[in-house]
Amino acid sequence: MIRIEILKPFALAMTSVFCVGASALAAEEPTQGGTLVMALQQTPRHLNPAVQSGTATGGPGAQLFAAPLRYDEDWTPQPYLAESWEVADDGLSVTLNLVQDAVFHDGEPIKSSDVAFSVKTIQENHPFKAMFEPVTAVDTPDEHTAILKLSKPHPALMLAMSSQLMPIIPEHVYGDGQDPKAHPQNSEDVVGSGPFKLVEFKRDEHIILERFDDFFIEGRPYLDRLVMRIIKDPSARSIGLENGELHLSTFESVARDINRWKKNDNLTATPDGYAAIGPLDWLAFNTASGKTADINVRKAIAYAVDRNFILKAIHLGIADEASTGIHPGSPLYNADVETYALDIDKANALLDEAGYEKDGDGNRFSLNIDFGWPEMKPKAEYVKAALKKVGIDVNVRASADFPTWAKRISTYDFDMTWDTVFNWGDPVIGVHRTYLSSNIKEGVIWSNTQSYQNSEVDSLLEQAGIETDSTKRAELYAQFQEIVADELPLYTTNTLPYHTVYSEKVGNPPLGIWSSSSPMDLMYLKGE
Repeated sequence: MIRIEILKPFALAMTSVFCVGASALAAEEPTQGGTLVMALQQTPRHLNPAVQSGTATGGPGAQLFAAPLRYDEDWTPQPYLAESWEVADDGLSVTLNLVQDAVFHDGEPIKSSDVAFSVKTIQENHPFKAMFEPVTAVDTPDEHTAILKLSKPHPALMLAMSSQLMPIIPEHVYGDGQDPKAHPQNSEDVVGSGPFKLVEFKRDEHIILERFDDFFIEGRPYLDRLVMRIIKDPSARSIGLENGELHLSTFESVARDINRWKKNDNLTATPDGYAAIGPLDWLAFNTASGKTADINVRKAIAYAVDRNFILKAIHLGIADEASTGIHPGSPLYNADVETYALDIDKANALLDEAGYEKDGDGNRFSLNIDFGWPEMKPKAEYVKAALKKVGIDVNVRASADFPTWAKRISTYDFDMTWDTVFNWGDPVIGVHRTYLSSNIKEGVIWSNTQSYQNSEVDSLLEQAGIETDSTKRAELYAQFQEIVADELPLYTTNTLPYHTVYSEKVGNPPLGIWSSSSPMDLMYLKGE
């Protein structure tokens, strides 16, 4: 067996070799067979993560398509379709050694040329351009060796090789000249490389997957069948979990339901498993125009908004505190920043200093606050009440639908807005986009819609994006977090309280860093 060398998170310059089967198994012996029924909260556009972002596609896509690597709960990469890999000392190439004799669901061999084709397809079609931007070529010296060539070191590349972000798709299917985003086999007759194959995708009803008997890891998956029921109503999901019709549901966030499930002896509700997804809630500011362009106004608002109230009263204790744009589950998180504990006196003093004195009615000025989906409305209304105490009159603006909100925010027609944004594993993928001045792109939601500009932040992110020493990289991101916590283009309050809920019958639930956007070949039903 090949010796395992542990790779420090994000340290691309280390040469690392891993052996197949390194993922830890549960203490009891997994049983083979059975049908696991789980819930999906929305209907995916299609099932191909190579050309579509989001966990709605990533969840089923991770079962249908294999990726080069998989990750454990400690952010350590493990072998998957790549049985081993080597990173050049200069960080300018990564060699993937593919599993021998792996095949697609139609029996065709998985080759290094499919890896090259997949990278090219992702580069040309996936919205996360930063993931593979430095990859200039993929050499294929033989059918089982793929060498990714880079224009610069790219520590984000290792996480980008996860199932959510780098599915290996077949060139003999998708190389037929059709648009990959609209390819008919994104949703029907899917030819994947993963542990399960598609039986049926019936929109707004279900996705049914069955065991792929020729999967390249012997004995896997353990389940015979995986039924994903599309249940958009939280109450219906709750009933299904409690009466045993559902074995598993991920990305649950209704606080009352979660607290009730935690008291159910037949269910486990845990926030574990979302560190790479990195979901954060924050109050974003327009830093380019209006009253919120003034840093003292932004700081005053932060001091007037009680994060503890949000955590305890709105989220009922199920969300975790977060203080920066990097998720606290990340090894790059810096908790030692200004957190703006509630201080009404300080808020008033900052507003006075900014020249906004109260009038006879105790008002200073008015602001709008937006929210894009119903779950954010309580927070918007809370901010209205909180800022009233310091003389700011807040108008809560609802949008007719998500596109309306997205257009309003991305065209800078706002003062403040509540938002939820994902880290997507590495900061290069999901964090930089919010802060880089080069990413102020009108009309593009989840870009730098705050219009925030700081040349030092740009420089720190550029350096961190290519730094291969994990300690130095963490130091760069720590400095970045300190600056943005001080300048407050946005005020981060909490992690989105995603929970995974599963029956006592479920073994090896998806509790790694990618939640259900990771392969479920290890999951099984006890006693089946």
